[in-house]
Amino acid sequence: MTTTPFISRKGMTRRSMLGAVLAAGAAVPLAAVAGPAWAGPATGAPAATRLTLPSPTGPHPVGTVRLHLVDRSRPDAIAGPGHFRELMATVWYPARDVRRYPVAPWMPDGAFQAFLADVGFSELTGLGPLTAGHVGAPVLRTGRRLPVVVFSHGAHSHQGDHTGVVQELASHGYAVVTVAHQYDTYTEFPDGRVAVPLFDRQAPTLPGDFAADLRFVLDCVEQLAAGCNPDVDRTELPAGLLGSLDPRRMGAFGWSKGGTATACAMLADKRIRAGLSLDGPMQMNPPLAGDLDRPFMMMTAEFTRATDPEAAAFWSHLRGWRRNIEAQGAAHISYGDNEALFPQVAKLFGWSGQQLQKVIGTLDPDQAVKIQQAYPLAFFDEHLRGRRGHLLDGPSPAFPAVMFLP
Repeated sequence: MTTTPFISRKGMTRRSMLGAVLAAGAAVPLAAVAGPAWAGPATGAPAATRLTLPSPTGPHPVGTVRLHLVDRSRPDAIAGPGHFRELMATVWYPARDVRRYPVAPWMPDGAFQAFLADVGFSELTGLGPLTAGHVGAPVLRTGRRLPVVVFSHGAHSHQGDHTGVVQELASHGYAVVTVAHQYDTYTEFPDGRVAVPLFDRQAPTLPGDFAADLRFVLDCVEQLAAGCNPDVDRTELPAGLLGSLDPRRMGAFGWSKGGTATACAMLADKRIRAGLSLDGPMQMNPPLAGDLDRPFMMMTAEFTRATDPEAAAFWSHLRGWRRNIEAQGAAHISYGDNEALFPQVAKLFGWSGQQLQKVIGTLDPDQAVKIQQAYPLAFFDEHLRGRRGHLLDGPSPAFPAVMFLP
């Protein structure tokens, strides 16, 4: 198997690029982008010191809670005897009332500081972006359970790297569970331990390992749906979360290696009714052996069917509803939070348009953010809620950069 380096083909690793963004955001004042009242900054954290993420467009404010999970069916050889696969996950959901609840940071502070240190900015003490999620806010209950989507991040990244998409879905009535894949991520555990990517060939960091994490998280979703708390520390959950999730309507999506993991998990687990890959390379180990008869959409940029045999082979195994869309001018990072973060940094440092394009491609950043918000929502609305619109039927004048590939 050829191991994908998950590096932009323009030569700069995503980790170093994102480190530059966050370091700039921590060091240089930036005016806040206006948003709804329920998405305001946390008390004591001046918005002028932070980069900002796009505000979600849905009708509901967003709540969030972190879960500490242990998969006791998977021994952890890296941690040693008696240890099992340990994960942090975060649930995002439509909230009923957020006024008294603090806003969650983009990354936990310990993980954020480790991230900055890894990319050479340990002397900076500022904070990263805030999210629209309010920690512990009560869940909005409408009489029907919430459809669920699980998210898998890319290599050497973190579970918040697509917060814009995640909180957009939550604001429209989804429960979204993001997963921190141990040994290939930056995260922080409740006891203060900070995990960073481990560059060890024996570490369980292949797409198949990510997929096993996703399937375990589906088990935890089923526990929540049944009224049980899967958190190993028995952390108090937000009011209304138990019994609010719908295990019969579950989907998955991921970026880069997480997109590959989404495909692997779908092939192995029929509980996932619909899957979305954001520029996943589709390198699988073992190789793809079967067909997939459930809806799957590929949003490609650099790992295209025209340039990557693995992506083309995967497409040929899709026997159900399928779409492959591609935004002209998109780069590998164009379907995530960097599209909102890098233009802000470019303004701070006076980058030319050409300098910015070398990092994020030629796709207009505002259009890229709107694409992130619109197309995943339309996909899951159609296949988890039965709300069929027309956005996925073909090209739209509202999104002129988006091509539908046959």
